[in-house]
Amino acid sequence: MKIASIRAAAVSDPRLWSDPDAPLREWNKGTNSTNPLSRYRELLGQGHRFQTPWSMVVCVVEATDGTFGVGVSSHAGPVVPIINDYFAPMLEGESVFATEFLWNMMVRGSAAKMGAAGVASYAISAVDLALWDLKGKLLGRPVYELVGGPARSSIHCYATGHDIDWYRELGFEAIKLCALEGAASPTASLEGTVEMVAGFRDQLGADFDLMIDLWPVHDPLFTIELGSRLAPYNLRWLEDYLHPEDFVGYQRVRQRLPTQSLAAGERWYTDRPFANAARDHWVDVFQPDVQWVGGATAVLKIAAIADAAGIELALHAGCNDPYGQHLCAALPGNRWGEFYVHSAPGVPLDNGYRNVPGMAVPRDGKLVVSDAPGFGIELTLEMIESAT
Repeated sequence: MKIASIRAAAVSDPRLWSDPDAPLREWNKGTNSTNPLSRYRELLGQGHRFQTPWSMVVCVVEATDGTFGVGVSSHAGPVVPIINDYFAPMLEGESVFATEFLWNMMVRGSAAKMGAAGVASYAISAVDLALWDLKGKLLGRPVYELVGGPARSSIHCYATGHDIDWYRELGFEAIKLCALEGAASPTASLEGTVEMVAGFRDQLGADFDLMIDLWPVHDPLFTIELGSRLAPYNLRWLEDYLHPEDFVGYQRVRQRLPTQSLAAGERWYTDRPFANAARDHWVDVFQPDVQWVGGATAVLKIAAIADAAGIELALHAGCNDPYGQHLCAALPGNRWGEFYVHSAPGVPLDNGYRNVPGMAVPRDGKLVVSDAPGFGIELTLEMIESAT
């Protein structure tokens, strides 16, 4: 079976994913939790300046018999032309089942012409995920079976956010908090973050799994001091605490926080940074994002690297979309399934971040992945065309 066509488009109608009128929980509004430059006093409160203006991307790969697969990624502005103008003519006419070969064509071609990381990796992800979805549909099997699963009957999920009473009511037994400030005002930020974590630990108890995402920090010295001060609160891990390409910084933090579990990788692209991190054991938990890192094929490579090095997996937003869900279900090393709770308390979980029609949502803190062919996505070509 051959690839007949590959086409990508920007999603202009959010109703393709979920109810756009459903209330969302902006628990981090007014903070610097999404400000990667919050180490600068002049830029505090200006995280909106660093948000990209582009919508989500939907990619459709159609086989010669008319069967199609669907992939999703971000940053439509630069990603859509990479797919339509570069990858589509490169891959059309090849076997739909040759996912490894096709992935190598995209990665090696991109690396030689524009670099395989960054926006190219988002484009590779969308195409690769559509190919795996198509392969599953043609074979009549869910993707988690095609990649060696299931490894578990249900995925143990943790909630990301600060509405802990709501998360506990939903049955989550682990929660990831987010640092709300960076290093611009170090003493105040350190005190505030420690006070926040101490309060949550007191509410949740000593035996509740608790993690923290340090996305606004991006500073080795601040991370080291904060990690030292958070040690009494027994955090499962510190996450995403440095500029993604500060590889010397990762080694420095590892040396200075030898007993603290560290997690990173959501903004590493392709499998190469993970291989370097595994060699020197920069972190204890790898967190690739299936929509950003290069798709399912990249995650499978990263899982093999992690397994050989004795490193855990915890896919970024792993249970927020069907792609991550299938991999979380299939890979033995992925013991955690992140679910970022973007919907407001009382609002169904299928109205939030990355929702795709047909995907499962956690029940009592556990998620049972769809066993429909492919990724179980319930989108028709007509629905996609009307929303792009």
